[in-house]
Amino acid sequence: MADPMTLVSPHGNAVLATVRRDGRPQLSNIAYAWDGTVFRVSLTEGRAKTRNLKRDPRAALEITSPDLWSYVVLDCDATFSEVAAGPEDAVVDQLVELYRAIAGEHGDWEDYRRSMVAEGRLVLTLTPTHTYGVAR
Repeated sequence: MADPMTLVSPHGNAVLATVRRDGRPQLSNIAYAWDGTVFRVSLTEGRAKTRNLKRDPRAALEITSPDLWSYVVLDCDATFSEVAAGPEDAVVDQLVELYRAIAGEHGDWEDYRRSMVAEGRLVLTLTPTHTYGVAR
């Protein structure tokens, strides 16, 4: 069998699992950037996944092959940047870098920077602690 980590690309989509207050899982589709050590994700302050991770920083990411026969699950520890406070702050610079890593260039960086502040965006960093899966 192949190594399931071959499913992880420098950028892609995954399912993020967090723990709700009542202990049940909460799942969200996310876009990520992977640098070989950590995953980075853009989140909005106040949303369920953000609240869940700030209360309990344990998370899992699942990445699957298009045919669903292969998958990798990465148990992760979560850390956060501050919330974007101004269009030229360091957090917005991180969000620009993250956008470029995931999607390339944006058509209007000034508008993007303003939107990141208006939406209360921040950067989630997920550090894998354990992996498992199947690659065929």
